[in-house]
Amino acid sequence: MDSIKQKIQELAAQTAEGEGFELVGVDIVGSGRKATVRIVIDKEGGVTIGDCERMSRSLEALLDVEDPIKGSYVLEVSSPGLDRPLVKQADFEKNIEKLARVVVTEKIDNQTFFIGRIIDVGEGWIRLKLGKKGEGKDIFIPMDKISKARLEIEF
Repeated sequence: MDSIKQKIQELAAQTAEGEGFELVGVDIVGSGRKATVRIVIDKEGGVTIGDCERMSRSLEALLDVEDPIKGSYVLEVSSPGLDRPLVKQADFEKNIEKLARVVVTEKIDNQTFFIGRIIDVGEGWIRLKLGKKGEGKDIFIPMDKISKARLEIEF
């Protein structure tokens, strides 16, 4: 399954680049006739339904030719959403001043979970201003200690 996912990831990245999108993620859920291939794309200014349709049609044509998944499957293309995951340094850089939830692999200041505003990003680290309104202290978090991070939806 890993080689299939890798092949789909390569094809999706190639298609996304050709269509002017950034490939955010690829996931394969299930197997056999119930396999679902989930593709997440993004672009500056956000992704429209039309963008998802265009990516889906282009990738579907390529997948039909390359045929990495034997049998039928469902292809889903979507945007990252308001609570998008933050994975790469560039994800954090694009979201400075936004509220994020960060889980770390090792305790920092006796905690493994933080909510705060992304106020700075450097090579291999981020700095959060803790608290939903950014009223708390600043904390530096090494990127290699982040196990999961995503934007928080604000109302």
